Amino acid sequence: MTDLKIYTKYGDEGETGLLYGGRISKSDLRTEAYGTTDEAVSALGLARALTGDPDVQRIVKRLQRELFTVGAELATDRAEYANLQRHFSVVTPDMTAALENDIDTLGAQVELPRSFIIPGATQASSALDLARSILRRAERRAVQMNLEGMIENPELLRYLNRASDLIFMLARYQDRALPFERLTGDDPC
Repeated sequence: MTDLKIYTKYGDEGETGLLYGGRISKSDLRTEAYGTTDEAVSALGLARALTGDPDVQRIVKRLQRELFTVGAELATDRAEYANLQRHFSVVTPDMTAALENDIDTLGAQVELPRSFIIPGATQASSALDLARSILRRAERRAVQMNLEGMIENPELLRYLNRASDLIFMLARYQDRALPFERLTGDDPC
């Protein structure tokens, strides 16, 4: 057993600490952005637990790990970005390119219906669609941060956009054997 306590009481007054120093309100845009990213990581965990497809599990686990990097960037004040680069990691163009490669690989194996897809065909794809919509919210918060001059690395925005696209494609790949009627909600269930 360890003596590590998960509570510090420092946040009891509605503030939280940033990586590399500084305190902000728990209602701050920055907190909202990295907190929403954390929500997406958890929703991806649910999707990973629900799918039996090892390819989906592998990609989702990588996304979860990479989203911790995104969260760390969002939780670091711009003035401390060099410390983050030196001591941790940041989103890189190679990470975004890997997402694009996965999207293309999965897309070559999936035929998309011409009408809107209604989430709910399977538990795993539903969890993926939930994770995608949560990550889109994180992306909107990050875009607002960028507009307010709070983002140092523009690749972070590209990564979030592609990650959501990849999660969309993962959900479609998960349901690739289902008839279109099931995906579009036109089935009689």
